[in-house]
Amino acid sequence: MNDDAEQQPLTRVPAYAQDQLAKSFVTALTHEEDGTRRRAEDRAHRWQRVLDGLAGGSLTVGSRTPVAGLPAWVTPEVVRGGFATGAASAGGPLQPYEEEAARLAGVAADRRALFVHALSEAGLADLWALLDNGRYEVAVPEEAALLTVAWLVRSGQLTEAADLVEVLEPFAGRLRFTPRPSAAPLPDASAVHRRTVADAGRTLARRRPHAAIEAQREALTVWQPFADELLVLWLETAEGEHVLARTPDKDWRERGTALLRRYRQLAAAHTHCRKHRSPKENLGILHRALAETVAGRPLSARRLGLLQHAVASMVRRRGVPGSEQHRALRGRQAAQGALPSHHALAQLVLRRLGALPQDIGAADVDALVVPVTEEEHRETGLPPGAPVPATIRRVVEAALSAPLGTLVERGVVPSAEVLAELVPQLVAATTAQAYPDEALRTLMATNYRAFRNRRSLLLLRLERQVRVEELPWVRAVSGQRGDEAAQEEAQSALRQLGELAVQGFPGTLLPNPLVRELGVLARQADLGAPMVEELAADIFMGTFSPKFLTAARIAGELLRGSIYERYYGIDYKALRDLAVVEAGEALTRSYRPRSSPRFAQLCLARAGSSGRSWVAANGQVIEQAQILTTHNLATLVRQVGIAPEPGWQDLAGRCFRTVCRLTAQVHHHPRPLATIKDAAYAWRQLVFFLSLCPPAEHSQLLDRLDEETARHPAHVAARLAPALAGLRLVTDGGSFADDGTALGGRARRFLGWSTGEHWLRGLPPTGQPATR
Repeated sequence: MNDDAEQQPLTRVPAYAQDQLAKSFVTALTHEEDGTRRRAEDRAHRWQRVLDGLAGGSLTVGSRTPVAGLPAWVTPEVVRGGFATGAASAGGPLQPYEEEAARLAGVAADRRALFVHALSEAGLADLWALLDNGRYEVAVPEEAALLTVAWLVRSGQLTEAADLVEVLEPFAGRLRFTPRPSAAPLPDASAVHRRTVADAGRTLARRRPHAAIEAQREALTVWQPFADELLVLWLETAEGEHVLARTPDKDWRERGTALLRRYRQLAAAHTHCRKHRSPKENLGILHRALAETVAGRPLSARRLGLLQHAVASMVRRRGVPGSEQHRALRGRQAAQGALPSHHALAQLVLRRLGALPQDIGAADVDALVVPVTEEEHRETGLPPGAPVPATIRRVVEAALSAPLGTLVERGVVPSAEVLAELVPQLVAATTAQAYPDEALRTLMATNYRAFRNRRSLLLLRLERQVRVEELPWVRAVSGQRGDEAAQEEAQSALRQLGELAVQGFPGTLLPNPLVRELGVLARQADLGAPMVEELAADIFMGTFSPKFLTAARIAGELLRGSIYERYYGIDYKALRDLAVVEAGEALTRSYRPRSSPRFAQLCLARAGSSGRSWVAANGQVIEQAQILTTHNLATLVRQVGIAPEPGWQDLAGRCFRTVCRLTAQVHHHPRPLATIKDAAYAWRQLVFFLSLCPPAEHSQLLDRLDEETARHPAHVAARLAPALAGLRLVTDGGSFADDGTALGGRARRFLGWSTGEHWLRGLPPTGQPATR
């Protein structure tokens, strides 16, 4: 590793912040949408605070206490990239609910006065009532602090309550420690939702009528019937194919005048379709000719020719108005035009959503997207039985509140990243089960959900993010936990979530937010199951925490002698011995080591040459760590005991479909390296699942992979041929050379990171299939 690599993240910080400030400033000045400009202006102010803090020394980049004067447990305001702005999320001006609380309590509208009032007899009584009825919200963890004090006082733990107040008091005037009142009690913690009812409502409210569809509807229901009336009038003057062969009489002119008046009224009322204004359209030709004729002006030869052609073409294409052909066509068009617009149906569903609690999900979304009822028809005029379109259904279904597995099955959770967003709701309920008292259990679950909204800081030198158990109010009630029951609950939830993630998204790397939640459950379950995060190559400083070596040792216990070990050229026995040596060295120290230097050296040696790009070189080292640890898959299988229902062969096949899909995106991609990296991660998980299959299934699975490539463009098979040849070679007992190739370069080990041109970008000259 380049010695300068450790300095790179820090030296780039001011430039990065200045770049973000400039982008926000430009958006705030130039964007056409008011809301976007306001949000960009807010971002610009926050980035300016970052730069001011860095210049003034009040901010320390890479530290878990980045803001001078604020302890680690205070939730910092964090912007993109993990930079603290210097402000506290629980700080700033008083919230409206705080102002109302001060008014009701008859105290000054400031936080210290509210803090003091909360500790009075009346204030504690109010907090106790909230604990009992559950009608409160916690947006940031600090808002749970005084509720915890109240619970401690009521349970007779006055010393713990006083100690907690002593910790909070120095910040009483600066941070909000009082909860937010809520009109509804807290939702059932066993169900989770991706969006709230209010979120779905806002999305539907933003829908606007589709201009092209509304123009088409107007053409079918207004202008085409009007054109028929004009055509009928002109046909009265025709003999054979010659229009105006008969001289219009007084009655004809009066009816023509009435039609011209109606045209002006229709044009003023119906503005979506503008084709009728075109002098080249049939309706425009008929209208202009009528206007000149009614005015008594003779038509020019050109105008008469256009009129003659328009009338003839309309009759030829649609038939004479009133004929069977014409009636059938207009009937179909009228039925199409009478269909309700998506905008109108969105407004109907929005009305249905308005009757539900807004701050939670909906337990029954099917009832919200049923066809238009008779009662709704009478109220809105929408045709009864009209179905709700799929685009609107998807918006509503995102607000479904149900067990997590149900959301995955119904497609509400489309990716591992979305799954990671929802997991904290479930983990909150699981962790809270350790508290026997119902009010405290509800409070701790609410506090956990708020804590998981805390944005991660940019940390260096193996610093770790603040954990929920470090919050003073959580520590104050830690003695209330029933550890044995908590371990069983956490173990069950960990296995459920692990299986759900692996089964639902087998070709995707477990995202860091999900890894953190699994880590919380693993610590509570006390299974010795280290969960390792994906490290960022641009801030990697060449070190790994000891849990990486532990995870690699667990992988070796599962995979020693497997296809995985042979494919990636790992000596898991030597790695186990390395772990034993390092563990012995750790016992001789008086402090717990924060890094695993032997594991870092092994990854560096396996990565090989660093090349020119220090980021890519870092990525190669990190990828080797992921290979050795299997990035949590072995830990989940061996320590947690996950056993996804479809079986390992099914998961391997789905991984390969992901590989093929990503490889297809490489074709003509100007910057495909991120896609290649993701394809290599999916490939690694394919090799892992293949290694867990019985030997009798190996050949069958490899044949399935060949069949899968045939379903994709030819360049996909050509690009993946070296990887498939390498996998078949290793499965048959062969091995790669030190450079990761075999069979004269026709077989290659598939890795994601590269400091040079990646072989997957180029097509083989002949596009040869995988070697058998």
